[in-house]
Amino acid sequence: MPHFVYIMSSRPGGAVYVGRAKDLRARVVTHRAGLSQHTTKYKIKTLVWFEQHNDFVTSLRRERSIKHWRRTWKDQLIQEANPHWQDITAQIPT
Repeated sequence: MPHFVYIMSSRPGGAVYVGRAKDLRARVVTHRAGLSQHTTKYKIKTLVWFEQHNDFVTSLRRERSIKHWRRTWKDQLIQEANPHWQDITAQIPT
């Protein structure tokens, strides 16, 4: 079963949230429904980046690594894959 590391944002250059999920679609719905305190507080609702991993450990290491990155590095990661910071929820594999 795949595991995902993802970044959600409030707007281009706005607040971001880095997370990890086994079911990315369900997790995005949770964020948008206001069930996550941080994403609700900062109005973070747009999935702007994600990557898929084959196992839990790899995804956990990647998430922790990205969380410790400088903000400019996170922005660059998003910018390279999604220059307009558009919602990419439809691109989540089924």
